[in-house]
Amino acid sequence: MRVDYEDLNKTLDALTEGETDEIALMATLACEIHHSDARFDWTGFYRVTEPEILKIGPYQGGHGCLKIPFSRGVCGAAARIGETQLVADVEAFPGHIACSTSTRSELVVPVCNGAGAVIGVFDIDSNQPEAFTQEDADQMERLLTRIFARL
Repeated sequence: MRVDYEDLNKTLDALTEGETDEIALMATLACEIHHSDARFDWTGFYRVTEPEILKIGPYQGGHGCLKIPFSRGVCGAAARIGETQLVADVEAFPGHIACSTSTRSELVVPVCNGAGAVIGVFDIDSNQPEAFTQEDADQMERLLTRIFARL
C-alpha cells in the first residue's frame, strides 16, 4: 500500500480543522500518516524543547530515541539547517543515530510554526533501503507547512 497524498491531505484537513494545539496536531498526523503507507515503519515527531535539543514527541511504531542534539543524526541535521533530509541509506549518513537497528532509510522534514520558527522535525523511518522519493519529501513538506502554519 502506497500513500495517496490527495486522500491523505483531505483526511488530515478534516481531522485537524480548527485545531491549534501543537501536540494534538502532532499526534493526529503521526497516526494517520503512519497507517497510510506500508513503507512507513516508524513515524513521528521530535520537538524542540530547549536550545539545540530535540525530544521525542507523538509517534507510531517501536521506541524512538528520547533526546537528539541538533549536532547529531538525520533529525538533528534537519533541525540544525532547516532543510528536509532524504536519506536512501542511513548507514551512509555521517553521524546517523541508530534508534532502531531495522531502519534502512529515512525522511525527516523540519516543522515550523506560522512565524517560521523550527518547533520540531517530522521523521519517517523505513526498514527498506531507498524507500522514499523526492515526491514524498515535497508532499510532506507541503502538508506540514499547511497544517503547522496555524500555530
